[in-house]
Amino acid sequence: MEFSPALKSAILIRRYKRFLADLLTPEGETLTIHCANTGAMTGCATPGDTVWYSTSDNPKRKYPNSWELTQTQTGHWICVNTLRANELAYQAIENNVISELSGYEHINREVGYGKEKSRIDLLLQSKQRVNCYIEVKSVTLLEGNYGFFPDTITIRGQKHLRELSLISQQGQRAVLLFVVLHSGVSQVTAAKHIDHDYAFLLEQACNSGVEVICYKANMTENRMVISDKLPFLSIG
Repeated sequence: MEFSPALKSAILIRRYKRFLADLLTPEGETLTIHCANTGAMTGCATPGDTVWYSTSDNPKRKYPNSWELTQTQTGHWICVNTLRANELAYQAIENNVISELSGYEHINREVGYGKEKSRIDLLLQSKQRVNCYIEVKSVTLLEGNYGFFPDTITIRGQKHLRELSLISQQGQRAVLLFVVLHSGVSQVTAAKHIDHDYAFLLEQACNSGVEVICYKANMTENRMVISDKLPFLSIG
């Protein structure tokens, strides 16, 4: 995935009201931009970090600039725009980068399913295979060299695990795909210390046949692409 037009950079002053951030531009001006990430963003929004942002040509937007990447003062790259995880996953599957998810003829996005009226991120279909339901989650919380998910309590994420478990029990293929968007992460696990219920449901989901797959994105200010497979460490 290429960034076009090219991203611009500025220094983070602060993030506030969940959706906004103030930056100091190279010209010495203060710029307010939109932040699409509603999570805690722990370690991703330290004042003094470099923010790389995109610019929309939509004249109706109050804040035309969007926070895409953080380049930390310790040298890590982080994609804070969680919407990018789905785009990266779609492109990687389409280009057969994720071997575990290759061999399907059709990829559909945002398909309604489940008892709790959810929408699956990606649905893979083939005449020769059962349907494959994929829930995509972005991982940006780094502790040591571990990537943890979630970074805050997620009722929505808990619902998705229940839905995936049921899909698996019905004989379909259910996949939880962690897209790692932090360059410092080398392995992924559930953040039991943050959301105990999510970790418990994830263990149940794995026991029900839900597959957990983790892939890491390579990031620069010019492009992002899914590259390396990472191990998932079960907490059971």
